[in-house]
Amino acid sequence: MPSVYITCKIPKIASDLLTRKGFKVEINNSGQNLTKTQLKDVLSKYDAALALMTDKIDEEVLNAASPKLKIIANFAVGFDNIDVLSAKRKGVVVTNTPGVAGEAIAEHTFALILACAKQITIVNQYVRSGKYQRWDPLGFLTLTITGKTIGIIGLGRAGTFVAHVAYEGFKMNILYFDISRSEDLEILRGAKFTTLDFLLKHSDIVTLHIPLTPKTHYLIGKEQFKLMKSTAILINTARGAVIDEEALVWALKNHQIAAAGLDVFENEPNISQELKMLDNVVLTPHMASATFECREAMAKIAAQNIIDVFEGRTPLGVVKIT
Repeated sequence: MPSVYITCKIPKIASDLLTRKGFKVEINNSGQNLTKTQLKDVLSKYDAALALMTDKIDEEVLNAASPKLKIIANFAVGFDNIDVLSAKRKGVVVTNTPGVAGEAIAEHTFALILACAKQITIVNQYVRSGKYQRWDPLGFLTLTITGKTIGIIGLGRAGTFVAHVAYEGFKMNILYFDISRSEDLEILRGAKFTTLDFLLKHSDIVTLHIPLTPKTHYLIGKEQFKLMKSTAILINTARGAVIDEEALVWALKNHQIAAAGLDVFENEPNISQELKMLDNVVLTPHMASATFECREAMAKIAAQNIIDVFEGRTPLGVVKIT
């Protein structure tokens, strides 16, 4: 009977699927992230691990893995928390959960866009504090986002859904930057494929939907902020370190940009105290994919990835590196 360790409580469908297939399942129900020592222990004992994006599985951790470890199934679309090359050397398959989070992330992206554009957190506090005494025709004026230009960096599933919502819901002009063109989006939505610099200069809203890689680390820094409009809004639901957080604080404090909506952070769960002090930034706790439907689907895919490996099939979410 192969054994699986799930590093945190996730939707029950995952353990149910694995148990029905004859796997022995153990779950970390402590409510705490596993330490590096604990991760080493898990990989040294179990045939499979179902891990979170917060589990940092680097070369040192992988060196402790037992020869019987066959797969690390990541409960996330991204996989930057795992040293995939070291896993490959150890003969361990790494998988993710592709294709199910796009809609949820697009919804959260627009929640952040609207919260920033309409100053929702500021006016919410204004009302709660008792300051709302009269209707003011000149109070809390904001820009209309309908008809404005949105710049999408990374046109995967989430970025594509953002484009559809922007076009159909808000009649927005779409600029996008990616490693390849999407002729379908250009035809259907009038989107324009641009350079990063052009996108930053001409977008009213810039939203990030890219994986964290050595090439995308600090993709947005001080020089990029200098290109952006002073009225621009920056949204990040991708990975925190694609933005230089120190440069972001500078841009927000100096009104180089108008606002930012962040669901991810460079050193999460630790968040810059300076960011917390600013009123032109909206902060959410890495929850863009947090819908019932999305998390259920992620759990099902992660479990099925493990089952597929043990039954000799190529998993849907297998991470391939060259």
